[in-house]
Amino acid sequence: MSPIPRNRGVRDRDGGTHRQRWHNDGVHPVDPDLFAAAPEVVAPRLLGLVVHHDGVGVRISEVEAYAGERDPGSHGFRGRTPRNAALFGPPGTVYVYISYGIHRAFNLVCGPDGESGGVLVRAGEVVEGEEIARRRRGGDRRDVPSRLLARGPGNLGQALGVDLDLNGTPVTGRDAQVRLTVPDGCTRLEYRSGPRVGVSGPGGDSTLYPWRFWLPDDPTVSAYRPAVARRRAATNPHQPK
Repeated sequence: MSPIPRNRGVRDRDGGTHRQRWHNDGVHPVDPDLFAAAPEVVAPRLLGLVVHHDGVGVRISEVEAYAGERDPGSHGFRGRTPRNAALFGPPGTVYVYISYGIHRAFNLVCGPDGESGGVLVRAGEVVEGEEIARRRRGGDRRDVPSRLLARGPGNLGQALGVDLDLNGTPVTGRDAQVRLTVPDGCTRLEYRSGPRVGVSGPGGDSTLYPWRFWLPDDPTVSAYRPAVARRRAATNPHQPK
């Protein structure tokens, strides 16, 4: 893969940053070296790529970067545990975690081996295996518009059929269960950036971590939601006294 030229961003009205990114023409697997850079560098380069798993392909439209020990919003900020061990694996491998007890969130590990950088794939367009994706979402789901099938991390993970068994597996090479490809026409895509969804505390600082990246005007991109402040126990009316 050819290197992606750097270019200056333009500040949008909504506070996001508008940039452009490049890829080679033609459908082919991504270069493993793509994942060697820092998560905030890799994340926008994933936009427009197609992730394939078990009969379904999703064109990525929205991602978020998380930079491990230097990012208070990251699962790896406080170090390695049995639950987040895959996040410390080699670049170009899968990290899946369970959100809200039910959703499988799909991430790609980035950066040097042993550091806990990753990119959460938040949303995309189902471009392959739509009927399979609908069944995974629950029955035929004829009532769900195509643009919503993989909109949001939980829906995307369900549509792709990802699970914890994929943790630590590579996304490149012959044995890859999950693959990424560069589709035709993915040569010059504009994107925007802004604060991450639902991240509270220092990690939610939009000036330090404007690491949510998305394709503008794409109907599959999820809605932005700021973090909800948690009540202190002393002010919780349901707290036992």
